[in-house]
Amino acid sequence: MIKLIWAMDENNLIGNKNDLPWHYKEDLKYFKEKTINHDCLMGYNTYLSIVGRLGHPLPNRQNFVLYNKEIEDKLVKTVTDLEKFLKLYKDSSNDLFVIGGKSVYKQCLDYADYLYITRVHKSYTGDVYFDDLDLTKYTKISETVSGELSFEIYKRK
Repeated sequence: MIKLIWAMDENNLIGNKNDLPWHYKEDLKYFKEKTINHDCLMGYNTYLSIVGRLGHPLPNRQNFVLYNKEIEDKLVKTVTDLEKFLKLYKDSSNDLFVIGGKSVYKQCLDYADYLYITRVHKSYTGDVYFDDLDLTKYTKISETVSGELSFEIYKRK
């Protein structure tokens, strides 16, 4: 199954200068709980951001990076044909979490079985927005509110 996971503020902001515009320990914990021991797909800039922050790719996950040439990092696998790659997961029992950035989300949205959206009930400053998000093809199956955050899960209709 293909699952997209991201956080966004009241204005659909998802990033600032190749990083998160906020820091909520609870959201990071949620992200880790959902993605741990699963495969994760990200774009090259998201990969660079994670390695810049942690010093290495996400631990305890198979990290796939969508990029047009091979990445020299033994801890990741490069994906050059996104459509072919997504078809492997579409009917698989393995979960693939798409973790960003904007371009990768947009390319994967039509394949997604589930959306995990953390809504940040504040407005932040940044430069990347998940604009034109259409949730009409999905049904909200879960919502948990915790302070300034709402953790929502949507399933494709």
